[in-house]
Amino acid sequence: MTAVEDRPDTDASSAKEIGRDRRRKEDQRLITGRTRWTDNIALPGMLHLAMVRSPFAHAKIVSIDTEAAKAADNVVTVLTGADLGEAQGVCINAWAITTEQVTPTHVPMPTDRVAFAGETVAVVVARTMAAARDAAELVDVEYDELPAALDLKKSAADEVLAHPDLGTNKSAFWKFDSEEAGTGGNVDQAIEKARGDGIVIEREYRQQRLIPAFMEPRSTVVDPTGEQITMWSATQIPHILRFALAATTGVPESKIRVIAPDVGGGFGGKLQQTPEEMITFAVARRLGKPVKYTETRSESLMTAHHGRDQWQKLTLSAEKDGTVTGLKVELTADLGAYVSLVGGGVPVLGAFMFNAIYKFPAYQFNCQTVLTNKTWTDAYRGAGRPEATYAIERLMDELAAEVGVDPLVVREKNWITHEEFPFTTVAGLEYDTGNYEAATEKAKASFGYDELRAEQQRRREAGDRVQLGIGVSTFTEMCGLAPSRVLGSLNYGAGGWEYASVRMLATGKVEITTGTSAHGQGHETAFSQIVADRLGVAFEDVEILHGDTQISHRGLDTYGSRSLVVGGEALVRAADKVIEKAKPIAAHLLEASVDDIEFSAGRFGVRGTDQGLAMAEIAMAAFAAHNLPDGVEPSLDSDATYDPVNFNYPHGTHLCAMEVDTETGGVLMRKYTCVDDIGTVINPMIVEGQVHGGLAQGIAQALWEEAVYDDSGTLVSGSFVDYLLPTSADTISFDVQHNSTASTTNTLGTKGVGEAGTIASTPAVVNAVVDAVRHLGINDIQMPCTPERVWRAIHDVRGSGTTDTEGAAMPHFDESTGMQGTTDRTDGANQ
Repeated sequence: MTAVEDRPDTDASSAKEIGRDRRRKEDQRLITGRTRWTDNIALPGMLHLAMVRSPFAHAKIVSIDTEAAKAADNVVTVLTGADLGEAQGVCINAWAITTEQVTPTHVPMPTDRVAFAGETVAVVVARTMAAARDAAELVDVEYDELPAALDLKKSAADEVLAHPDLGTNKSAFWKFDSEEAGTGGNVDQAIEKARGDGIVIEREYRQQRLIPAFMEPRSTVVDPTGEQITMWSATQIPHILRFALAATTGVPESKIRVIAPDVGGGFGGKLQQTPEEMITFAVARRLGKPVKYTETRSESLMTAHHGRDQWQKLTLSAEKDGTVTGLKVELTADLGAYVSLVGGGVPVLGAFMFNAIYKFPAYQFNCQTVLTNKTWTDAYRGAGRPEATYAIERLMDELAAEVGVDPLVVREKNWITHEEFPFTTVAGLEYDTGNYEAATEKAKASFGYDELRAEQQRRREAGDRVQLGIGVSTFTEMCGLAPSRVLGSLNYGAGGWEYASVRMLATGKVEITTGTSAHGQGHETAFSQIVADRLGVAFEDVEILHGDTQISHRGLDTYGSRSLVVGGEALVRAADKVIEKAKPIAAHLLEASVDDIEFSAGRFGVRGTDQGLAMAEIAMAAFAAHNLPDGVEPSLDSDATYDPVNFNYPHGTHLCAMEVDTETGGVLMRKYTCVDDIGTVINPMIVEGQVHGGLAQGIAQALWEEAVYDDSGTLVSGSFVDYLLPTSADTISFDVQHNSTASTTNTLGTKGVGEAGTIASTPAVVNAVVDAVRHLGINDIQMPCTPERVWRAIHDVRGSGTTDTEGAAMPHFDESTGMQGTTDRTDGANQ
């Protein structure tokens, strides 16, 4: 499906594992059905749960009649929030972005009022899942419907309150100003100056609400019958989940074991302490029996957290030649009904990325987070970075159009050159390495950029019905969340470190434990390759253990492209400690000085001689302990906890060619090329998979996906009939390549890759669609760029007779319709 160039040697005889195409160890059990997903777990005497959910977005709970449901066949009991009381705990918010943040209490099963459609009001416990779901239909709940806060802008104005007791929908206001921070100048002055003698571009973009559509729906099993309460959950965060359970239910953390077995995807959608997990935990404790809850796909789309959902108002100032001078961002972000685990902080992550790869002299970011009566939002693949990248890459195309140059020209004029690294940005981050020029040149050559531009010009001159658009996205992102001190300065409730241990077994085999928790990324394979190279053992002799708080007792789990660059670095450091612990033993056995011991390719040797011992021989000697130096413990096992010193910054250039039928609005992708710089590549095959998935996800936001609510707050895109996900038939073969500048923030020189495709692809596609019709007078189409929206944009411009010339009426969007109106453009500035 992908053309890949410049791959490292993948010959099986190659000595180095890093850089090799290794088939994933995990896949054998996954594709043969030899694994157990959470829903496959069956325990003796296990009961099943079904949630009774509110049909209203906002309503008082007047009464709940459970008698008919309790009398149904195979029903054990029906419980409400009043029945469970404080035992159900609360869902925590770990990131209050300001000390004044307004945060409604999120009880898993409320007793008095529901705040979004789908909120749980009762739980049915039965001997079979079918019986539980049937009985849930018999629970009679009387509601008193309340006005719902649904429109984001109206909610920000407190026209209707999502939580009347709070008195406002405004949760938190967060600001970054480069002048105040000492990283840049005064942005208002830069904009005012440009209004007089330069260019000012003002735009408002909509980041539509998206739904994480992972393969495996969320599922939880809780067994309270042992010495510990054991929870199996399809989660990305077993360690954080255990902490949240202990912190809010009163059960000691040492008495809770959380296991994340094989997990079928997450995309941030399983980065939660969910109400359903809390309810399942409480019911199991109350009944003293194992219980299971598995959501339906409709429940998943309705109540698993959503992503994005922002209005972005942006002002960019520049000199007449296109040199940028300032950027001001005014963001309104929909949190939904509650401030979720890290949802309030997602826009803050984006705050540091709106300036992207460009040298803005002045910058200001203002964000208002808002509560509404919708499903809460939280981190969704990229978490703030895709939103920021979309906005700035759309703006750079607008600037290029204003100046009258190719979009790549205005980018090159403003980006950080490779000679300038390390570079401190106007947002205060230090980018360690990069080479935007090399990535772009490689992408242009493979894409056939000049040839496609020439074809585009021919089609325009001929007035073809099908026009060609070329979209550009040059991006960077901050990965490897994150230095703990930085997170602390942003009021985040945890650190950014990661843990790993290396156990050397007597037979020379190696067991690794990692605090990261895989849900499809290929950790077991990539980590095995790292350890095999570091310790000089066979790839097949490395076993990776993860996702169980009793086996891997420390960790901060998986999100934010941190597993390799933070967890992998912890693993490297633990392996290096093993080598250092082995040296005195090797020296003793070889009758040499420790200072003369060298380690290479799995062998300890004496400098200047051919004497040596393999790592496996040292491991056996440590195990037997028959002949160890005095004071040396009989173990090579080592662990390490690594706190990153900086983020790391992958980047790339993505180019997309889209064909647009100007009569029907139909869009068709013709070509997609990306060159990503993710530093050292551990396993090219895994990287391809990550990029493929990311591209599909970002392209889907541009063209298909959107969570839509009706006027009463009901999710009308609550199935895959209405929430459109692409299939392989809807995409094309991607041209995926890499350029490599090693990161300086970790030993291996790696950078994050899990989110890159998603971040870069959305603006590349939308820029291409807009580029295809820009000559008609269109400068924006609200996502997703469906045929109807494209057709309406063309129809509205043709109907008004406008063209993209100086003084002409230019399009803007109305939130209620998603279509275009007009604003005036005068004196070379878009007002």
